[in-house]
Amino acid sequence: MSRVYLSLGSNIGNRQRAISEMLRMLEQTPGVTLVKASSNYETRPVGMQDQPLFINAAAVIETELDPMELLALCKEIEARLGRVDRGRWGPREADMDIVMYEDLVADLPELKLPHPEMHLRRFVLAPLCEIAPDAVHPALKKTIGGLLADLGDRDYVIKQ
Repeated sequence: MSRVYLSLGSNIGNRQRAISEMLRMLEQTPGVTLVKASSNYETRPVGMQDQPLFINAAAVIETELDPMELLALCKEIEARLGRVDRGRWGPREADMDIVMYEDLVADLPELKLPHPEMHLRRFVLAPLCEIAPDAVHPALKKTIGGLLADLGDRDYVIKQ
């Protein structure tokens, strides 16, 4: 079983229900065990600002799925929750990102691990720090808590 860290988000429709459903669908998947989920955080959008606030959360799972199988599962769950592609940084019914998969560092066309921007995103780090502050970023060799502290006062997270 591999330990994986996920970032979850939604800013269209019933955002909290979308987070709950993503977690439920993960739990119901053979070969996936939900270890821990964070609280929900209301966050301002990044990139395209003219859109509703997000609800973000993080999850730690253990899985038998390899990274590409897990990516396919995440995309399937997003689709089942009605995600429509509105381009980069656009509004989302459901969004699931693999931010770290064990200590794997990979740069594939469809999957980069760890997530290349996770260390710059408080909406990823704050929920993840709640449940895995001592997890170590495999490329930067810093803990999640340390990466969050490095962001300083830039604050666009409102914990619910």
